[in-house]
Amino acid sequence: MQIIGLTGGIGSGKSTLSRLLEIMDIPVYIADSESKKLTDNSPWIREKLIEKFGSDLYKTGKLDKSLLSSLIFGNEENLAYVNSVIHPVVLEDFKNWTSQHADKEFIAIESAILFDSGFNKTVDFTVNVSTPLEMRIHRVEVRDNLPRESIIPRINSQLPEKERNRRSDFIILNDDVAALIPQVEKVLMNASTQI
Repeated sequence: MQIIGLTGGIGSGKSTLSRLLEIMDIPVYIADSESKKLTDNSPWIREKLIEKFGSDLYKTGKLDKSLLSSLIFGNEENLAYVNSVIHPVVLEDFKNWTSQHADKEFIAIESAILFDSGFNKTVDFTVNVSTPLEMRIHRVEVRDNLPRESIIPRINSQLPEKERNRRSDFIILNDDVAALIPQVEKVLMNASTQI
């Protein structure tokens, strides 16, 4: 079994690629959504976050994501703390999930912060979904109904596109022109021959 690390910036189309992989019978662990479930349901994460930031974070029983965002946005120390609490739990959950798919030739983890989180160390090869900047902005404007001014800081808070491309083993261009399926098939074929 080979583990694919799938990454890309906001609006790049990681979810589209994940759905495509699933159609090709390649299970995909969506780190972002699993992380959200774990921050709501893991007693250990809850305890550590309340210890640092107070019980208001969970006053409704679920994590107040906007309050947490306000505490970590622009605050490197708080962000590092939250990551140090959440990432190991997500990684453990991913390892458990991986063991349930041991019969597959390929499985994947989709994570916007694949390199930042260190999850890239748990995969066999990495794929960056690369998309022109203006197209990414437009997609997020439409998808999330957000103004451009609020999207740019999010993009700027992520690893730069050039750096993601440099660190990745493969790049898939998702520009609504280049066909995705042949690119995915080529990546899988190249990865298979490198075993």
